[in-house]
Amino acid sequence: MELTTDSYLSVSGESRGIYREKASKFIAIALPVSSEEEVKLRLEELRKSYHDANHHCYAYRLGHEKQQYRVNDDGEPSGSAGKPIYGQILSTGLSDVLVVVVRYFGGTKLGIPGLIHAYRTTAREALDQAEVVEKVIREQLRVTFEYAMMNEIMRIMKEEGVKIVHQSSTENCEIDFMVRKSQSEKIRLRLTRLKNVKITSK
Repeated sequence: MELTTDSYLSVSGESRGIYREKASKFIAIALPVSSEEEVKLRLEELRKSYHDANHHCYAYRLGHEKQQYRVNDDGEPSGSAGKPIYGQILSTGLSDVLVVVVRYFGGTKLGIPGLIHAYRTTAREALDQAEVVEKVIREQLRVTFEYAMMNEIMRIMKEEGVKIVHQSSTENCEIDFMVRKSQSEKIRLRLTRLKNVKITSK
């Protein structure tokens, strides 16, 4: 999928992967998330769903800049679970995604190399099953203008295909709208060429 400068890749919904090794069972769940609050909510739900599992290890990455992330080994040896899961997120280039791998211990220790392989493989399986989608980065702007300019303003809005969020018509009219980040400068220029029109970021 070819990306523009104002988009990134994520997943559209839940997907799963399963891996077994020496009687241990690993189940990976990949989910779309948009905030740390949503991550916490999803983790709580999965801990309830898999309350009898021995470990709930995870990794996530958030935002179009892909700088917000976290890994958690949940009691497994340091670096044996969260990092391998996160490595699979990195290799796919995805963001706004949470991958949780729950483990049911089978009684035989796998050793750190075995754990790394198991968590990496299970996470990869879930991500391979995911439907990848393009998410567009948008900017919210506000245009303030005199009522006499309404028709001209609305014509430009329609031509640029913006999404109007809020509109008020008093002595000075205001319209809040969303626009693709890559189109922001173009619409700013078009609107500010009009008389007594002001553009501000929200």
